[in-house]
Amino acid sequence: MIDARALVSPQAELAADVTVGPYAVIGPNVRIGARTRVAAHAVINGPTTIGTDNVIFQFASIGDAPQDLKYKGEPTRLEIGDRNVFRECCTVNRGTADGEAVTRVGNDNLLMAYTHIAHDCHIGSRIVMANYSALSGHVELGDWVIMAGYSGVHQFCKVGAHAFIANNTAVTRDVPPYVMAVGQPATPHSVNSEGLKRRDFNAAQIRNIREAFRILYRRELPLDAAVQEITALAETQPELRPLLEFIAASKRSLIR
Repeated sequence: MIDARALVSPQAELAADVTVGPYAVIGPNVRIGARTRVAAHAVINGPTTIGTDNVIFQFASIGDAPQDLKYKGEPTRLEIGDRNVFRECCTVNRGTADGEAVTRVGNDNLLMAYTHIAHDCHIGSRIVMANYSALSGHVELGDWVIMAGYSGVHQFCKVGAHAFIANNTAVTRDVPPYVMAVGQPATPHSVNSEGLKRRDFNAAQIRNIREAFRILYRRELPLDAAVQEITALAETQPELRPLLEFIAASKRSLIR
């Protein structure tokens, strides 16, 4: 399953049914799980662990050193889950000693051509990053986030689950769950209702989330007052709890 023209380090560990195309390079301290496919000319360096059923397209660069001037070769790593797709020229870097020394990618993500995940990012599952979208260092993406083409997230920002980042949007502060963010810098535009419908949120849940959005963004309330109102609603509307948990954990402040 390994093309004779590929370069695979003796210190790499590949499951028996991993496929490696011609001229791919797999360095030491790389572990690749069952049924993963590595296309021609892809490069994977370690320490990197890759789960099962991943697809890594040609010219992708996975697990190389972080693009951080402070990085001096400290031992850091990249951890990738299962069933992810890394399209052409996608780049994913290892962590840094200044972070948690690890970059993490969850499961079932689609990272389109020329996307970039920088050092120490933690991204969840079922995320779509469209062409040329990029994450700076230490960014966190919740599950089901969609980033449209040419969008970017500033370092240390968080984007909550089910959020939608529109094309060419520049995220410089935290984007709460369910929110569609637009602009440079990003501002809250609306609720990602179409995405929620696709994920089986019912009409009542979406209506509740829209009301919470209005409280947070359209009534010009101080943040503490908005949180108090949403907290009262969340007692009978559990879909609002992730929103409250995200707000409580935010360190960079929310887009407003």
